[in-house]
Amino acid sequence: MPEENLKKKTVKGTFWSSVERFSVQAIQFVVMIFMARILTPADYGIVGMLAVFLAVSQSLIDSGFSQALIRKQNRTQLDNSTVFYFNIIVGLTMYFTLFFCAHPIARFYDQPILIPITRIMAISLPLNSLAVVQRAILTINLNFKTQAAASLASAVVTGIVGLSLAYTGYGVWAIVWASLAGTFVNVLVLFFIAHWRPSWEYSWDSFREMFRFGSKLLASGLLNTVYVNIYPIVIGKIFKAADLGFYTRAYNFANLPSSNLTGIFQRVSFPVLCTIQDDDQRLTDVYRRMLRVSAFIIFPLMTGLAAVAEPLIVSILTDKWLYSAVLLVPICLNFMWYPIHAINLNLLQVKGRSDLFLKLEIWKKLLGVAVLIGSIPLGLYWMCWGGVISSLIALVINTYYTGVLIQLGFFRQMRDLLPTLILSLAMGVGVWALVSFVPMPSGGALAAGVGAGLVFYIGVAKLLRFSEFSEVLSLIPQRVRNKIPLLSPSSI
Repeated sequence: MPEENLKKKTVKGTFWSSVERFSVQAIQFVVMIFMARILTPADYGIVGMLAVFLAVSQSLIDSGFSQALIRKQNRTQLDNSTVFYFNIIVGLTMYFTLFFCAHPIARFYDQPILIPITRIMAISLPLNSLAVVQRAILTINLNFKTQAAASLASAVVTGIVGLSLAYTGYGVWAIVWASLAGTFVNVLVLFFIAHWRPSWEYSWDSFREMFRFGSKLLASGLLNTVYVNIYPIVIGKIFKAADLGFYTRAYNFANLPSSNLTGIFQRVSFPVLCTIQDDDQRLTDVYRRMLRVSAFIIFPLMTGLAAVAEPLIVSILTDKWLYSAVLLVPICLNFMWYPIHAINLNLLQVKGRSDLFLKLEIWKKLLGVAVLIGSIPLGLYWMCWGGVISSLIALVINTYYTGVLIQLGFFRQMRDLLPTLILSLAMGVGVWALVSFVPMPSGGALAAGVGAGLVFYIGVAKLLRFSEFSEVLSLIPQRVRNKIPLLSPSSI
């Protein structure tokens, strides 16, 4: 694919993927604010206890076949139909497994209400299995506009159902029914506007071909899913349900910018880079740009979020959620590295080395569990700082094979990212000092911190002529830039 066409498809895909992610998250964020003011930390903690079971089941439904379909250059209708029927079988299997495991799950957490909640929330699993192939096909075609429409409709329905039930006193069931309603609408829209239908055919040869690649990603995904949810499992079992609620709120605040930006980079970059998978020099150049641009965006967001954690939580969720602000600081410093992890791991998938992907996941998770076990006696706060240590260890491990495959290892990447990291940390420290030592109400401190951090970061980046700044600007339409003083041509 010519360089210019590659760039156009990437920019277009990035735009619509961003629209989907941030429009949906904006709606969900507003809904979460109102629901969190009505519901209690314990309500969110109870639902959080099921996160690992639902996430593992969803990983099994996909089984890495989405990535296998996207990577395969000569995929056929037979391939798509094979994956579709396999996903349905696994989805139904997972539903009945959770249905019959509802009693043991409830006994484990000593929460009888988890029995009906588990059985109802598990309905989302066979529903999601109906749209795995549709999402893969839309991603292959970089058609994130259609996915944005489905996600937006889902977010609106989720918000309406959740707020209606929360205000009428349904408590934890407001979260349950809202989640299920959103899943149903998302799948329904994707199924009817993706313009793909399965054929009445199935191929074991096609299954085995994609399973050879996808099975490694499945094992890696399961490891990662279990590991990410080990914290909620441990917190839900050892601490109170309210503590899990505080952790879940803090986790979701940090996850909002980090995972969404990571998701955008992954969804857009993977199908595009698969087209140049055999050109190592071109891959290296593109990966370096992606690393610098992603860091330029995510580093200041996460350090800034950590700096304004207390006024943010108090202003939006009220004082009853204040402990979430304490946990938010280390969780943000953990999440700031997620896009860098993802981009490095993406290379292994592009190169078809799912075996190396799995090997890395095993080593990282073993070390991460060791850090977690060592931090449990210190309490929840230090468990979150243990997550930061695990993330930094994982960074060194993730960059090893990037260095082997395209000579873009840890030290070369850190050299590229160091200027952005220093600028982001300087901005974060300055904002923290402002909101901590200048007497202001929480709302005023939040506004002052965000404004000062934005002006400082963009101003210094422009003054020092960061190349990443120009790269980011190229993703923003000119008419939008002209309306923003800090980004207008006359100010650059």
